[in-house]
Amino acid sequence: MSNPSPNPAQDRKQKAAGPSAGPAPSGEKRDPAAPKERNTEGTPGRGEIQEKGGGFNFPPVQTMVFSAILVLLLILVCRLFAPFFSVLLWSVLLYVLISPLHHRLIRKLDFSRVSGRILKNLWAVLFALGTMVIILFPLSFVASAFSRQILELTRYVRDVFNNRPEAMRDFFERISFFIHDISHGQITITGREIEIRLMELLNSSLLQLFSVSSRLARDVGSFLLGIVLLVFTLFFFYADGPYLSRLVLGSIPIRREYLKTITGKFMDITRSLFFGYIMVALIQSVMAYIVFIVFNVKGALVLAMVTFICVFIPMIGGGLVWLPLGLIRIISGDPAGGILFLIVSGFFISLLDNVLRPMFLKDRIQLHPLIIFFAILGGVSVYGFNGLILGPMVVILFLTVLDLFLNEHRIGNKMGDDV
Repeated sequence: MSNPSPNPAQDRKQKAAGPSAGPAPSGEKRDPAAPKERNTEGTPGRGEIQEKGGGFNFPPVQTMVFSAILVLLLILVCRLFAPFFSVLLWSVLLYVLISPLHHRLIRKLDFSRVSGRILKNLWAVLFALGTMVIILFPLSFVASAFSRQILELTRYVRDVFNNRPEAMRDFFERISFFIHDISHGQITITGREIEIRLMELLNSSLLQLFSVSSRLARDVGSFLLGIVLLVFTLFFFYADGPYLSRLVLGSIPIRREYLKTITGKFMDITRSLFFGYIMVALIQSVMAYIVFIVFNVKGALVLAMVTFICVFIPMIGGGLVWLPLGLIRIISGDPAGGILFLIVSGFFISLLDNVLRPMFLKDRIQLHPLIIFFAILGGVSVYGFNGLILGPMVVILFLTVLDLFLNEHRIGNKMGDDV
C-alpha cells in the first residue's frame, strides 16, 4: 500500500499534463516510438541554412557565389538598357517635372472602376503627347532659324572681308590700339594678327558646324525613333508611375529612410536644376535675342544661343557675349550706341541672373557656383548633352550619400545642410 501524496492537487495537475509535462524519472526508459525532442542549440551542418529572426544566414562560400551571380546579372541588365539610357533619363526627368500637375488632375479618379482606369490612360496619352509637342515645336523652330542665321552670318562675314579689306584692316588696327591702351601696354597685338586668328577661328567653326550638320542629317532616323520611344515611355510613367517607382525602389537594398532621403533629394535636384539653371539661362538667352534684334545685331539668334551656354560660367555669364559686341560698336565709331547697348544688355540680360536664380532655387541647392560650373563641364564632356543635368546631379547625390554614410557610422559632422 503506497503512501498518499502530501499534495493531492499537484498530483492531479501532473496527471492532466501527461507524460511529456516533465523529465522522465531516473531509471525510467523512454518509449522508442515517442517523438524525439528537437535540439535547437545545435549548429547546422555543412551546406545547411540557419534561420535567425526570420532571415537566412548563408555560409561564406554560398554568399560569395550568390553575390557574384547578382553582380553579373546586374551588369547584363545595365548593358541591356544602355542603348536606351538617354530615353530613360529624359523620360524620368520630364516625368519628375510634370508629374505634380498630372497627379493634381487625376487624384479624384476612382481607379477601382473601369471608367477611372480609362480616364487615367487617356490623361497619360494626352500628357505624353503634350510634353513632346511643348518640347519639339519651339526646338524645331529654333533649329531651323539657327541654321539659317548661321549661313547668313558666315556669308556676311565673308562679304565684308572680300569686299572691304581696307576697312577691315583699319578696324582691326583700331582694336589693337584699344587693347594696347586698355592694358597700359601690357598686351601688344597687331591688327594683322587679329585678322589671322579671327579667320582661323571662323574656318574651324565652319568645319565643326558642317560636321555637326552632316552628323545630325545621318542621325535623323535614330532621333525620330528616340522621340517615339520617349513618348511611349512617358505614357507608362504617367499611367503607372507610382507602381514602377515602388518596383524599382523596393529592389534596392538600402534602409527605407535613407532611400526616401535619396529619392527626395533626386526629385528636388531635378526641379531645382531645371528651374534654377536651365530655365534662367533660357530666359536670359530670350532677353539677349530681343536686345540683339532691337540693336540690329547680325546673327541675333546664334549669339543668343551662345549666351545660353555662357550663362553657366560664374561671374562673367552672358557678359562674355554682349560685352565684346558693345566694345566693337564703340570702336566702330558709334560710342553712344555702344554705351547704350552695354547698359541695356547688362540690365536686361545679366541682372536677371541675380533676380531669377534666387527666386527659383530658394536655397535648395547651396553648392558654390564654381562647383556647379565644373560639374556641368565635366558632365557634358563625359555624358554629352545628358551631362547638362547629370553632372551637377551626380555631385549633389554623391554629397548626399556621403552625408548618410557619415551619419550612419557617426563620423564627423553632418553635411546635409550644405548640400
